[in-house]
Amino acid sequence: MSERRAAPTVGQVVLGRRLQELREAAGLKREEAARVLRVAPATVRRMEMAEVALKIPYVQVLLTTYGVAERDVAAFVALAEDANQPGWWQRYHDVLPDWFSLYVSLEGAAQVIRQYEPHYVPGMLQTEEYARAVLEAGTVGHRGPESIERHVSLRMARQKLLTRADPPRLWVIMDETALRRPVSVRPEVMRQQFDRLLDVMDRDHVTLQVAEFEAGPHPGTYAPFVLFRFVEPELPDMVYTEYLTGALYLDSEREVVTHLEVLDRMAAHATHADRTRELLREYREKF
Repeated sequence: MSERRAAPTVGQVVLGRRLQELREAAGLKREEAARVLRVAPATVRRMEMAEVALKIPYVQVLLTTYGVAERDVAAFVALAEDANQPGWWQRYHDVLPDWFSLYVSLEGAAQVIRQYEPHYVPGMLQTEEYARAVLEAGTVGHRGPESIERHVSLRMARQKLLTRADPPRLWVIMDETALRRPVSVRPEVMRQQFDRLLDVMDRDHVTLQVAEFEAGPHPGTYAPFVLFRFVEPELPDMVYTEYLTGALYLDSEREVVTHLEVLDRMAAHATHADRTRELLREYREKF
């Protein structure tokens, strides 16, 4: 049995796309590049699509074939070696689904994260007790307390992203349902969660809005989704949406533009900062 393949890092995705661009600029098809390596064309495709780690000897040969200068080859190889290093989240491989590993990698590399969440407070903003209650009641509740604690630990580790020196711009729109739904019989869990949301709203890189019931229907009511934007020009905007047992990563221009338009329309009708704080305080008093 082959060894389990970890989800690609963002570095592998970016460099894979760069390899494809260099091949196309050199006027070569995948079949021609594969003949140089004496491998199947699928091997070249899988490196370009980040379905496998970047094989350094292959990368060196391909770059030379594509006419890349020796100095630039050395720089590319250094980046590839770094990209092949497993991300910090791989230490949670025992509980981290393959389809979510890439999400954590994208999250850590994004310059802007825009999110719509109709059901719960987003994981990036959850308190430890709120996260534990959600996980106990939801998708991993049947896996036992040790697994739940591993999931909670992973979620808390992801939140360090917001306190690093160069945090991403986080812009969240929550449905009012997320404020109304108690996740625990202990009211202090919800009160502490509201306190956390009020606290993060004071950070310049965090925007929190609420889609109120009284505002009526909006175009994002179908499912939660996240839109990532990156600094790297090789990496286009990407949309993530999940379902009960998996997720989809969308990067076609049509799909991304549609989700971006939905977010913009929702943001125009969702609460402004003062009203968001008012709502959070109102609901805090109800628990």
